[in-house]
Amino acid sequence: MLLELMRSLFNKLGIIILIAFLLSRSKLIKRYLLKSDLSLNDKIIFSLVFGGLGIIGTYSGVHINNAIANSRSIGVIVAGLFGGPVIGISAGLIAGLHRIFIPIGTFTALACGISTIIGGIIAGYSKKYIDSKSNKWVYGALLTVIIETIQMGIILLISRPFDEAWLLVKIIFFPMAFINSFGTGIFILLMQQIFEENEKAAAVKAQLALNIATRTLPVLRQGLNEHSAIAAAQMIYEATDFSAVSFTDTNKVLAFVGEGEDHHVSGRSINTEITKKAILMNKYIIAQGQSEIECQNESCALKSAIVVPLNMKDQVEGTLKLYKTTQNSITSSDIELAKGLGHLFSTQLELSRITYQEELLTKTELRMLQAQIQPHFLFNALNTIIAFCRTDALKARDLLIKLSFYLRTSFKTNENFIPLKQEIEHIESYLAIEEARFSNRLKVVYDIDEHINCMVPPLILQPIVENALKHGLMQTNSQGLLTIEAKEDKTNVIIRIADNGVGIAEDRLSCLFDQTCRSKGIGINNVNDRLMSIYGTALEIQSNLGKGTSVTMKIPNSEGKEND
Repeated sequence: MLLELMRSLFNKLGIIILIAFLLSRSKLIKRYLLKSDLSLNDKIIFSLVFGGLGIIGTYSGVHINNAIANSRSIGVIVAGLFGGPVIGISAGLIAGLHRIFIPIGTFTALACGISTIIGGIIAGYSKKYIDSKSNKWVYGALLTVIIETIQMGIILLISRPFDEAWLLVKIIFFPMAFINSFGTGIFILLMQQIFEENEKAAAVKAQLALNIATRTLPVLRQGLNEHSAIAAAQMIYEATDFSAVSFTDTNKVLAFVGEGEDHHVSGRSINTEITKKAILMNKYIIAQGQSEIECQNESCALKSAIVVPLNMKDQVEGTLKLYKTTQNSITSSDIELAKGLGHLFSTQLELSRITYQEELLTKTELRMLQAQIQPHFLFNALNTIIAFCRTDALKARDLLIKLSFYLRTSFKTNENFIPLKQEIEHIESYLAIEEARFSNRLKVVYDIDEHINCMVPPLILQPIVENALKHGLMQTNSQGLLTIEAKEDKTNVIIRIADNGVGIAEDRLSCLFDQTCRSKGIGINNVNDRLMSIYGTALEIQSNLGKGTSVTMKIPNSEGKEND
């Protein structure tokens, strides 16, 4: 009889397993299982589904001695293990009360109904413990054996006469404990596939977030404004399955792309509480219903959304909002994607601020450099021109033109890059005045390839040329020779400035760019720092005492050339 009962229960178990498989493929169940926070409606639906599964387990049971050997506990236990205490107890009440009041198997009706409710309570409060285990299905199966054992004890305590209760327990305990624990394990494995699939989807979405961040990096380098927000929103909308994408700052909507863009207009003030709450609390907020989105347009198709704050140094600068047209459709993988994008965008905005500050610093240093160069040069140039006014008026006129060009190009140097030709002309004006000033003591030779069409940072040559004159050539009484070369190979534009002056001592040369021993002036150190930050290349300096110094810089073709 025992084997016959096991065979019957096993055949009936097939119905529960089939339902479990169908539930594991159901979008409704997937949606509820993957939600991080269940609403009251969610809990009611969850409880009804798994309480109903318990009822099916009762009706699919085997009748024996005015009792029913069944698989009712499977649905209740699974409800508690996946839904927690509230859903476990609710499903237990639904299946348990049904068992008490149905007019079949009345001998154990009360005992089985009470044990079903207790099973839901035990499973619900066991959720946290079993969730921490990697082999959740094994612990679920063992828990089922414990709950079935408790059920048998309650039957012995309540059902009368005791002899009939004892006989029934001896017949049904082992088949029900084995079959139901096996069924619970299979059910849990099927439900766990939903989480495994979601983890794979989350990994895909993490990669998607990185791809989107890579695409939006050049845009968000500009900071968070209407132009960058529209471009970034369009990229996210095209790359994901969200129905609409929006960006806001802390006051107004910067961009809205997708479903509902006819009435969700950029430039409007922020009116929705979920956005205000996300900004105020600096945390993501989820809206799973149309009423929570608070759209004033009754025909709006948007039914759910997630709002993620965008930060710069822990200060909220705006939000990213992602919408869907289905209610209760924001899943855990959607949340992870939104959080990932929010974090990456916040990092990009931080970088945009750092880049902006670095640009300001570079411009400040450039202005300091110009201020350092111009006063003493201007004073010496005017003295030289005054001297030529008495002896050679035409020469004085030519020098004034050179000085005018030099000052004009210096004062209007606001661009990040200028043509190399313009930089050379600037140096030629400077050196023309210096040649006139030092008469026969200075000779300048230019060897510039005419076909070079290259962009360079402004005032990149001036400090090196001035250094060669001041610290190299003017410290000797012999004829000074200054050579300026610009050549091009396959990968670089190579610029070399050489003099035949006094040279640099080896110990001073070795620590010229060392932060711990280099001088605090701007000059040549500024040039080296700018080259390193822009191109990653350093100045190359060769020098011999009494013979002169050569300074070489390399501008990569891919970075320095103008676009054709």
